[in-house]
Amino acid sequence: MTNAGNIGTYGSDVVFFAKNKIKTIELKDLNSKACVLLVPGYQGRVMTSTVGGSEGASFGWINYKFIESSRPSRQFNPYGGEERIWLGPEGGPFSIYFKKGDEQVFSNWVVPEEIDTQPFEVLAQSSDKVSFAKDFMLTNASGTKLGIGIERTVKLLTIKDAELALGMDMDNSLSFVAYESENILINKGKSAWTEQSGALSVWMLAMFNPSPGGVVFIPFRKSDETRSEKVVNDDYFGKVPSDRLILKDGILFFKTDGKYRSKIGISPEGALPYCGSYDPDKKVLTLLWHSSPETPSRYVNSKWGDQTSPFTGDVVNSYNDGPVADGSIMGPFYEIESSSPAAFLSPGSRIEHTQRIFHITGSKDKLSLITEHLFHLSISEIEAAFK
Repeated sequence: MTNAGNIGTYGSDVVFFAKNKIKTIELKDLNSKACVLLVPGYQGRVMTSTVGGSEGASFGWINYKFIESSRPSRQFNPYGGEERIWLGPEGGPFSIYFKKGDEQVFSNWVVPEEIDTQPFEVLAQSSDKVSFAKDFMLTNASGTKLGIGIERTVKLLTIKDAELALGMDMDNSLSFVAYESENILINKGKSAWTEQSGALSVWMLAMFNPSPGGVVFIPFRKSDETRSEKVVNDDYFGKVPSDRLILKDGILFFKTDGKYRSKIGISPEGALPYCGSYDPDKKVLTLLWHSSPETPSRYVNSKWGDQTSPFTGDVVNSYNDGPVADGSIMGPFYEIESSSPAAFLSPGSRIEHTQRIFHITGSKDKLSLITEHLFHLSISEIEAAFK
């Protein structure tokens, strides 16, 4: 039976969406209490997940007040959700968030309704997997019309799937939920997407609940030729203070407490397929894996305004929410994001971007076995990063 009373549980979130008459789809592991909750009307996004069934903690950040208000915005409808698909680039000459000729400032920024408020069609559904699709047209800031197709499949991973993906066995004392999303972007138009006309990318954004001691950790590749300054972009909203961002031995540590608005990115030169976060209060390890090309690729640049290099964007990003100038705040929440390479697609061709998210709870020493295997990093080292 679903628990409606205990706020912050997965069960209370299931009841919340039912109460607000929002259709959901649940994926459930028959051998554990792992569950994933999706909303087709919000582009098939994963709203939240849990390791513990109805009574378990809910991992996704959900904007309850906005959803309850039922007041759609013409710019952006911040429903939340722990994994949603968007399209890049956000800014620059090939942006799909600004009209041609408009100054790229917030008042002119509009998220296309096809990736904001319009539902995705459910193509197939089972107890552990669901597939969605959407076809539409957009015009970018250079005036190029783009025929777009999206196909998205979300699959709940079993313990065997997860262990195969991680390359290790997990201790039986640990509880986990993991899922994989396959996101396909298709050129459904009659013209190729090029450097001259503009190209899109698959952009996956994962929103989670912050904690006072929360830390995102991102390994990066660096060499004598590739310095840290070139690999890490830390000035999206002004340079991130040194007490909130630390680079040490090829690992980036980023404070995600929901108290200071800041964002960082990792360039293609330094990006690796795994990153994660740790909540020391709840002892939750979150891992994110994303597919990456075998050969070096270019990524769309989402910087607003004039650009000299539209295809020098980041692969992985993390955002920490916090108050804006007037003191208001949307969340708080934090994000981990991954992107596909720029999709230089001929008519009818496609690009695929796959992402996996794992939430694992248990004792520090057992969680450390995972972080040491993947990152050569202990949970204690993550906890101590900002102490």
